[in-house]
Amino acid sequence: MSVEPLPGPEYTRVWNRFFADFSFRAGNDPLLWPGIAEPPGSVTWRLAALDKHPEYQLLDWMVSVIREGLTSCADELYALDWHHESYRLATTAKDWPLSPFPDGDYHIYLTPDFRLGTFGHPWEYTICVFGEELVTAISAELTLILGKPLRRSA
Repeated sequence: MSVEPLPGPEYTRVWNRFFADFSFRAGNDPLLWPGIAEPPGSVTWRLAALDKHPEYQLLDWMVSVIREGLTSCADELYALDWHHESYRLATTAKDWPLSPFPDGDYHIYLTPDFRLGTFGHPWEYTICVFGEELVTAISAELTLILGKPLRRSA
């Protein structure tokens, strides 16, 4: 397996579990944010710093850091794109199907056991990193890129 679209039954099962485990609530109303029940130990950053570099240097750096962190912590991931095709992928795949950057929609990377991943919120304009191993692996560098975290979940 390199990158495979999730077949219908698996797509439904994964999204249903994501809704249940993370209390996912989609919406552009700030009263619905942060969009998930952020897991204990998670860290969330605003993405506004990326807008200061129109050549996408910081965006590319952020994507690279997240991808390297996910690769160091997992062999396989789900790449979920709200209301669009979603995927199962090996972290060794050359081309990943989504960016962790929430480009107009929710983009979610998570391990098949849901223990770690990222949640990109397009309207809050944030990225949440969860799972102790992943947070430890990438939080210092993400703080260099994005600035001080918006929030940390206890």
